[in-house]
Amino acid sequence: MKVHILDDWFDTLRSLPCFRMLDGHEVTVWTDHEPDEEALARRLAEAECVVLFRERTKITRGLLERLPNLRLISQRGTWPHVDVEACTDQGVLLCSNTGGDGANYAAAELTFALMLAAMRQLPQQMASVKAGNWQMGVGRSLRGRVLGLYGYGRLGRVVAEYARVFGMQVVWWASEAGRARVLADGETVAESRAAFFAQSDIVSLHLRLTPETRGIVTAEDLAQMSPRSVLVNTSRAGLIAPGALLAALEAGHPGQAAVDVFDREPETDATDPLLAHPNLIATPHTGYVTEDEFDKQFSDIFAQVNAYAEGSPIHMVNPSAFG
Repeated sequence: MKVHILDDWFDTLRSLPCFRMLDGHEVTVWTDHEPDEEALARRLAEAECVVLFRERTKITRGLLERLPNLRLISQRGTWPHVDVEACTDQGVLLCSNTGGDGANYAAAELTFALMLAAMRQLPQQMASVKAGNWQMGVGRSLRGRVLGLYGYGRLGRVVAEYARVFGMQVVWWASEAGRARVLADGETVAESRAAFFAQSDIVSLHLRLTPETRGIVTAEDLAQMSPRSVLVNTSRAGLIAPGALLAALEAGHPGQAAVDVFDREPETDATDPLLAHPNLIATPHTGYVTEDEFDKQFSDIFAQVNAYAEGSPIHMVNPSAFG
């Protein structure tokens, strides 16, 4: 098959063991991002299969209508960036392993790193010593603090394990069904949604972005947070209502935010008000960006390509498009 891989910005995949799974296919790797739909369609004119790098490129009806040779889109995780109905209408099969084989430990590690960075003022302390000024302030310990985890999934439970090693108290909030699972597992649920945000020294979001969860964290939620608290988001920016995080930081509730995700990615405008805010610590969506995690994820993605080529597709999202 003619396989095109999009948005491999650092040309990482060719060096991974899993890339050999595509031997026998005609593979093109694009190492930049093409935002213009018409130009992207020209790039992919001959593609029979497109491999997506998370949500870096949106797959719209307009794009699909320009790709008559396309038969398969292979990716991993959820698909808010893919018009599945349009895929089906165009006879394009979407295959996506949603990661049922375990937690994303790389993302959990970065989540905890951001907590430490915020509480111990690591970016500011590092900048100070580099400038020859030695210490610039006094940070705070994690031990004894309350960590509020929103979303009772695999990744959140790993973060909870790390937190307990550091001597933190963990409280949860989730959907009604999620809260029931928390209680069934002997964990602690906050007395109310308002109490969850108010009592947590750190709130960390661990939800999938779906139509139901988009904007689920509101301005009212953030207003409950203490001026000394930290909001951490390594999941998706869309979980927070549009504009709410910037307004909350301006109001001082929470006092800090540490995020790995943005509404627009890549976010390269250094003057963007949220990115430039002095109380924001930011990383460029690197939660899953490790060699180990890439090899794991793209092994799944390339296995889907091979299964389709062999006539037995797996992890089908819209099976009616096959055949």
